[in-house]
Amino acid sequence: MATTTSSAIGISRRRVDGEGKVRGSTRFAADVPVRDLLHARLVLAAEAHGRIASIDVEGALRVPGVVAVLTAADLPFVQGAAGRAGQPLAREEIVYSGQPVALVVAETEAAATDGVDEVFVEVEPLPAVLDLEDAMAPGAPSARVQVAEGDGHDAGAAHAAVEGAEEGEDEDLSDNVAGRMRMRAGDAAAALAGGAATASARMQTAWMYQGYIEPQVATAWLEHEGGLVVSTSTQGAFGTRQQLADLLGWSHDRVRVRAAPLGGAFGGKLMIVDPLAAAAAVVLERPVRVALTRMEDMAATNPAPAELMELEAGATADGRLTAVRGRIVLDRGANDEFGLEALAAALASGPYAWEARDLSAYGVLTNRVTFGAYRAPAAPPAAFAIETLIDELATDLGLDPIELRLRNVLREGDTGPDGQPFPVFGAAECLERLREHPLWGRRGDLPDGEGIGVALGYWPGGLEPAAASCRLDADGRLTIVTGAVDMSGTETVFQTIAAEAFGLSQESVRVVTGDTTGTPFAGVSGGSKITYTVGRAIEHAARQARERLLEVAATELEIAPEDLELVEGEVRPVGSPDRAIGVEEIARKVLAFGSPYAPIEGYGGVAQTIRAPAAAAHLSHVRVDRDTGEVTLLGHVVAQDVGRALNPALVAGQLLGGATQGFGWALFEELAYDGDGQLRTGSFVEYAIPSIDLVPPIDLEIVEVPTPNGPFGAKGVGEAPVIAVAGAVANAVADAVGVRMRSLPMSPLRVWEALSSDGR
Repeated sequence: MATTTSSAIGISRRRVDGEGKVRGSTRFAADVPVRDLLHARLVLAAEAHGRIASIDVEGALRVPGVVAVLTAADLPFVQGAAGRAGQPLAREEIVYSGQPVALVVAETEAAATDGVDEVFVEVEPLPAVLDLEDAMAPGAPSARVQVAEGDGHDAGAAHAAVEGAEEGEDEDLSDNVAGRMRMRAGDAAAALAGGAATASARMQTAWMYQGYIEPQVATAWLEHEGGLVVSTSTQGAFGTRQQLADLLGWSHDRVRVRAAPLGGAFGGKLMIVDPLAAAAAVVLERPVRVALTRMEDMAATNPAPAELMELEAGATADGRLTAVRGRIVLDRGANDEFGLEALAAALASGPYAWEARDLSAYGVLTNRVTFGAYRAPAAPPAAFAIETLIDELATDLGLDPIELRLRNVLREGDTGPDGQPFPVFGAAECLERLREHPLWGRRGDLPDGEGIGVALGYWPGGLEPAAASCRLDADGRLTIVTGAVDMSGTETVFQTIAAEAFGLSQESVRVVTGDTTGTPFAGVSGGSKITYTVGRAIEHAARQARERLLEVAATELEIAPEDLELVEGEVRPVGSPDRAIGVEEIARKVLAFGSPYAPIEGYGGVAQTIRAPAAAAHLSHVRVDRDTGEVTLLGHVVAQDVGRALNPALVAGQLLGGATQGFGWALFEELAYDGDGQLRTGSFVEYAIPSIDLVPPIDLEIVEVPTPNGPFGAKGVGEAPVIAVAGAVANAVADAVGVRMRSLPMSPLRVWEALSSDGR
């Protein structure tokens, strides 16, 4: 059997795109020069709910430089186009403050901005539905008078689908309840009654903004042949092409999508501004760019939804978890297309083996912004809730919190939330790593007001078909072609996978990401699945190309392919280095005029059917000021199962970034609205995110439990590190001052109020 002696796996390397981004030479979606470009600005609704009586655009059209003002009636979409993508501008009804109502298009950004000020929208007010539970009640005012028919698109599936969920039973609820799911197994009531301890809580989390560096941007123009090109900061080029073509009623070959380098996304950049740029370019027959300002982006895009969770959990005296039951209510805002109810219900029980469970989840329409995905959608609220209850049970039973989790955590072969055997899973190894960490050993020896908390989170992992191609070029280097959008350094990981599978150095591999015309299919970059799916396709393609290389070399050297080895860029008979032939020499012979050899290329197409769930366990060390309620982060540890660390430097970056975003969930971030549905934290002046002076030292524990279906045992790592941070911080606060927090973020005021009401 042919062998390869080099190894690219497990070596920390810089991102291939790192230097350009650090030096500022990378051109993002708003930086690409386009000839004859028009600029567009949004006219946003002020009211939370109302009927549009009229839109007066005459004043805007008189502004020098304004070319057009487009309303919903002007968009060239097929009749019946629905959902946010099909109705990017309010047509007859405004359903949230900040909803786009019109698009002002001008020769310059300044002229477009001036034009926005001259558009007058007359609105007949309607009752605004803002409270989740009031919105669910029978007879509640409707959050959307004219309910659009959904198109069946489920963006949640781009992250992680959930089997085993069932439609909720009939209940007397208002029409604002757009979705409901129930996950149950066993008799939860009996199991809870038979235990030694129970814990219950009503918990809330806030709307959360993704906080990417670059706001939403898309540029569209028509080609001479009649096709449409869209350059956009999207997480999914092929999905964007499909939806745009369907909206326009065009064949897919007439729409080309170029995914520009991303200035962050975290689940938020999927068909928000793309339909507007495309529609305006088609109508005006000139290139149009829609680039949101930060305030527009925060008011009018798709943040993570607020949630209300009421859970009860129980355990026996010896620490066996009995049952979990309750309900989760998700604020869908204006989103009547899809929901996260099934995912929320599945995640609410955590990665534990329960005797019984009964969890219902509801998606409720309100007059707030349209919700979307945000890194591990629905998972941080779920972990905050269930990990708080697990901690309370440990306290009530007098058990070590890590030990209680270890006794109940899911392991390979256990029955999972969907009723199926759980795949390879490293949660227990993560908890054991934390148990051995010096910080955990300090719990009994802390100053007053300090505490250490633990929490465990998991992500089920996403599945989506993927393909990739590989070719050996005449310079002896390998070129990988993929349609995946690099959101987190995946091109660097692709280099590592191809180098290992083919047998060349990583420096001899280049990755090319083209537009949707000439690249193999790849799904949305999200759900911790790109390495697991596209990476696997690249591995297959590189191995196939390697086989072709060895076949050619075998002919040249007159020796069987299985007797060859690939060493340091040369193919040679095993044990005979003097007969080596260089890979570049072979490539030049193959690609020469009159060559008898077919090009050395490979193709890989995969459809992963077995998930690769990831787990991350956290320790958090905090100090709580009893007088002010301020929580100071003193230290943090994250242990995560990554399958196999193909590039430890990139894995470390994901863990550090995820933990930092988790601090935002825990202590700082909230899209807060007033009683009229107006956003009060609509800029980074009011919306606080973790800054470097607030982030503590973070210790990383990279745990490797290889998954059999991932490339070289690797799995996705992006979602898991953010999930349980807030739960760990909340448990640390309880350890410090004895008060359980029930709402995120744990602002100084909320902590102070909790301490005051508890008399501490």
